[in-house]
Amino acid sequence: MAGDSLSALPVQLVEQPRLQKLKEMFISKFGSAPKFYARAPGRVNLIGEHIDYCGYAVLPMAIEQDILIAVEPVQTQVVQLANTNSSYLDFTTSVNNIQINKTKPQWHNYFLCGLKGIQEHFGLNNPTGMNCLLDGTIPPSSGLSSSSALVCCAGLVTLRANGKTLSKVELAEICTKSERYIGTEGGGMDQSISFLAEEGTLLSKSKGLEWKKMLRLHDVQTKLGVSLEEMLTIVEEVLHPEPYSAEEICKCLGITLEELRSQILSQNMQDVSTFKLHQRAKHVYSEAARVLEFKKICSEAPANALQLLGELMKQSHISCREMYECSCPELDRLVDICLQFGAIGSRLTGAGWGGCTVSMVPTDKLNTFLKNVKKAYYQTDGQRLAVENNSLFATKPGRGALVFVEA
Repeated sequence: MAGDSLSALPVQLVEQPRLQKLKEMFISKFGSAPKFYARAPGRVNLIGEHIDYCGYAVLPMAIEQDILIAVEPVQTQVVQLANTNSSYLDFTTSVNNIQINKTKPQWHNYFLCGLKGIQEHFGLNNPTGMNCLLDGTIPPSSGLSSSSALVCCAGLVTLRANGKTLSKVELAEICTKSERYIGTEGGGMDQSISFLAEEGTLLSKSKGLEWKKMLRLHDVQTKLGVSLEEMLTIVEEVLHPEPYSAEEICKCLGITLEELRSQILSQNMQDVSTFKLHQRAKHVYSEAARVLEFKKICSEAPANALQLLGELMKQSHISCREMYECSCPELDRLVDICLQFGAIGSRLTGAGWGGCTVSMVPTDKLNTFLKNVKKAYYQTDGQRLAVENNSLFATKPGRGALVFVEA
């Protein structure tokens, strides 16, 4: 990318053997050569879990693993999708009749999200048809945003094929919204979104604020004009560690059970009977403070910066495990193994309840680290061993999404 908008970039930015193979497969599949390519990386969140939708900053990093799509605009208003992985079936649809099945999250539906988002943003009446061949190197269902990368890449493809331009910020916003067509709420967060978005109404009420207008925990902090550390003190003062019943919440807010269910709880939270308000709020405010501290250490670069960053990652995982309860035994074991074999810091990343961990490892210890983790975690379990080749990898910060043409 150049500046704030998309531009065609030279093909050398993607490894040539992979690109040549993709081109050859495209020609074999469609009988003609692609006119351009689009790439969108996966991402890993270094620190800041389950706090973005509460209004706080996080620290994601693009990884080298990506979604790469070869594209040929065509005269017919038909989109033909194919995948280099034969387990993902071909798909064809009219560009004027985009149907996205939320009940079946098949790979092509994520492409259609990006396609539909761009079409609707520009109100395209006669959108361009396309032949597309996709190649992905992001392990699926790993918490590395393979689905979001596909949505973004599809948005890029549709933008370019229809001769439109957008700033990177505009495109990101459209792709975030368009992923909701398949039922995903921004970045793959789970059902706890709706509940956490309302936690501030308990805190707000106790501080005399207009609690019905407080939608995020960040809103409460902003309105009170206090620091994150002070918010943690308020959490301890206002919320008790024991789970709240629905009836107790209603009493605190002065509303009926029906009002709680219809005005505050989302559809998939209707049957929940207890709520751990203290633990969830404590995680959000402490994690937000860790993100700011992480950024500060990176900027100031003290002599012991790596150790300090590693400690913040460890604290983040403990909070995710104990306060937010989004870890699982497998993630906890993998974090412990990574720390045992040389990681300076390690934590779960992504929504949690499965997915993956991210670890900070010195370059000179990397090969030994990978070997030991593979032996300790994957080779002790036949099921894990079957997926370890795609699941255990090293990466450096990667480049963002881009469109490019052959030089």
